[in-house]
Amino acid sequence: MTTLPLTSEFLFRLALSAGAPQMAGTATNGELRIIPVTGGTAEGPRFTGELVPGTAADWLRVFPDGTAHMDVRLTLKSTSGAIVYMHYTGLRHGPAEVLARMNSGQPTDPSEYYFRTAIRFETGSPEFAWMNKVIAVGIGQRPPSGPTYDVYAIA
Repeated sequence: MTTLPLTSEFLFRLALSAGAPQMAGTATNGELRIIPVTGGTAEGPRFTGELVPGTAADWLRVFPDGTAHMDVRLTLKSTSGAIVYMHYTGLRHGPAEVLARMNSGQPTDPSEYYFRTAIRFETGSPEFAWMNKVIAVGIGQRPPSGPTYDVYAIA
C-alpha cells in the first residue's frame, strides 16, 4: 500500500487578543482557565475578516508540567459580512523555562515550543461553504500581544 502525501493550503493568519482568565480551579483534568477572546483579525488569501465581539472564549486546561490543552470557540465575520463559526482544540508545550518566559509576557521564539491546533468551521454562507468540508490545522505562536495562528486546510 502506498503512503499518501499530506498537502495543505494556507488560508489565513488569525491574530487574537485575550482578556483576563477566570480561574475555575484544579480538577481531575488539570487547572481550568476560561479565557475570553476579546478581539482578533483573520487575513489571508482564502478568508479575511474579524472576530465578532462577545462570541469567543478558550476553555484552557493547564497541567502541572505546563502543557496546555486549548478548546476554543469563536465567531468570525468576513469582510463581505458572512458569519463563520470556528472551533479548535490544540496543544502547547515546551521546556519549563521557555513556558515561564512566554507566560510572563516575554517574546519567545516559536521554535522553542510546540503549539498546534485542529480546526473545524461551520457556515451557511454560499461564499464560504467550502470551509464546512475541510479539516484545518493551525501552527501557533504566542507573542506578548496574544495567540497567532497560521491556518492551513489539509487537502
